[in-house]
Amino acid sequence: MKSLFVILLVVAGALAQFNPHFAANRNGIVHLFEWKWADIAAECERFLAPNGFAGVQVSPVNENILVNNRPWWERYQPISYQLTTRSGNEAQFRNMVTRCNNVGVRIYVDVILNHMSADSANPIGTGGNRADPAARSFPAVPYSVTDFNTPCGIYDYSDRYQVRNCELVGLRDLNQAVPWVRDRLVEFLDKLVEIGVAGFRVDAAKHMWPGDLDIIYRRVRNLNTAHHFPANARPFITQEVIDLGFEAISASEYTHMGTVTEFKYSAEIGRVFRGHDQLRWLQNWGTGWGFLPSHEALVFVDNHDNQRGHGGGGANVLTYKESKQYKMATAFKLAHPFGIKRLMSSFAFSHSDQGPPQDANGNLISPSILADGTCGNGWVCEHRWRQIYQMVEFSNVVGTVPISNWWSNNNNQIAFARSGRGFIAFNNQAETLNANLQTSLSAGRYCDIISGRNNNGVCTGIAIDVAAGGTAQITLPSSAYDGVIAIHVGAQSRI
Repeated sequence: MKSLFVILLVVAGALAQFNPHFAANRNGIVHLFEWKWADIAAECERFLAPNGFAGVQVSPVNENILVNNRPWWERYQPISYQLTTRSGNEAQFRNMVTRCNNVGVRIYVDVILNHMSADSANPIGTGGNRADPAARSFPAVPYSVTDFNTPCGIYDYSDRYQVRNCELVGLRDLNQAVPWVRDRLVEFLDKLVEIGVAGFRVDAAKHMWPGDLDIIYRRVRNLNTAHHFPANARPFITQEVIDLGFEAISASEYTHMGTVTEFKYSAEIGRVFRGHDQLRWLQNWGTGWGFLPSHEALVFVDNHDNQRGHGGGGANVLTYKESKQYKMATAFKLAHPFGIKRLMSSFAFSHSDQGPPQDANGNLISPSILADGTCGNGWVCEHRWRQIYQMVEFSNVVGTVPISNWWSNNNNQIAFARSGRGFIAFNNQAETLNANLQTSLSAGRYCDIISGRNNNGVCTGIAIDVAAGGTAQITLPSSAYDGVIAIHVGAQSRI
C-alpha cells in the first residue's frame, strides 16, 4: 500500500506540471518577446487582463553576454543567474510578476538550462560580470571546466548522444548529471518560483537527457501561495523539443515531465493557410495529424525562432508579414479546442539576427500605443490586433465545449460551431462563401468580432442574424479584408 501511495504521488506531481494555472475563464499565453519588465507590468494591467489573456511568456531573465550590434539571440547566451538583463533588474522583474499576478495574468519564464555562452572577444554580461567561455569559466555562478561536457560539435541529428552531449552552435554545454550543476539550476528555478512565476519554457530541452531534467524538475519547489496559487501547486513546464518526425530524438521522450512545444502544429497550420493543403482536411485537426495529445501540446502559429527561419517548420511558417493568413490561422487556433495556446507578439525585423527596437546605446525602446490601440516604435504587437485579441475572448467564452456542426464546401471554405457558445467560418479560396449554415446558437443578432466588435450592444462591424432554428446566412467574399467571421454568445446585439 505504501509503494502504491508513493507511485500515486509521483504521477500526481508529474501531471501537475501540465497545468498552466490559468485564472478562471481565461485562455492563451502571449510571448511578449524582448519587452522590458516595466512595460509588461503595464500591459498586464491596461490590456491583457481586461481582454482575458491568461499569461505572458517572457524572454530569459538572467544575465547574458553582450554581443556586438545586440542581436535578439544574445539573451540565449547566459553568463550568470543574476536577474539583470536589458529588460530590467531583479527589483523591476519582481514588481512585474507581482503586478501581473494581482490582475490574474501568469508569468512563464524562458529558461536556459542547457548551456552557457559561446566564446567572445569581450565576454562581459548585462550585469557587468565577466567570464572566460573558452576556458569554461563562469565565476559569477560559479562554473568551471568540470561542470561541462567534453567539447564537441553537433553535426548529426540522428546521433542522440551527439545532440545531447555536444555544443549547440558553440554554446558551452553544461553537464546536468553533475550534482553542482543540478544544484545551481534548481537554485535558479526556485528563486523564480519564490518571486511568483507560474512556470517555465525550457529552451533546447532536446539537447538535455530526459532523466537529468526529470530530477531537476522534481526538485523545484511548489508555487508560491502568496501569488494566488493554491497549496502544493507545481510549476507549469513546457519544453522546447523540435520534432518534425525524422530525427532520433522524439517529443514523446519528454511528455511524462510536462508539455512540449508542438512544432508540427506550427508547420501544418502554416501549410494549410498558405494554401498548400485544403481547409476541409482540418476536420480531424489534432492527433489525427500526428500531433501530441492535446494536454501535452503547447501550440502556436509561429515562435521567435521559426518566424526567423530557425527551428521547425521552414517556409510553411506564417508570420505577421502575411497578415491576412496569419490572422486566419490564429483565429482557427483560438477557436479550436486543441492544445494549450501561445500567441506571438513580435517586433518588426528585416533580417534574422536583428535585435529589438533599441537606442544607440543598445537600450530597449518601449512600445508606443497608438490611437487605434496597436503598437509603434518598431513593435508589431500581434496580440493587440483586433482580430486576435477578440478571438482570445471567443476562446474564453466557448470554454471547453466540443466542436459541432462542422461544414465544408469540400475545398477551402469551412465553418464549425462550439456547441451553443460560438460559431466561426473561414474562406481561403477565390470564390465567395455564401451558405446557410447551422451556428448552434439561439436566435438573435450577433456582432462579428473579426470585422468589428460589440460596442454596448451595437455592432461596429458585420452583424449576423441567427434564425430560430440556429441557422444563419453567412457571406464572406474572397476580397474581404479578413477571411474569417466569428460570433459568440457574449457578442449579441441589442439592435
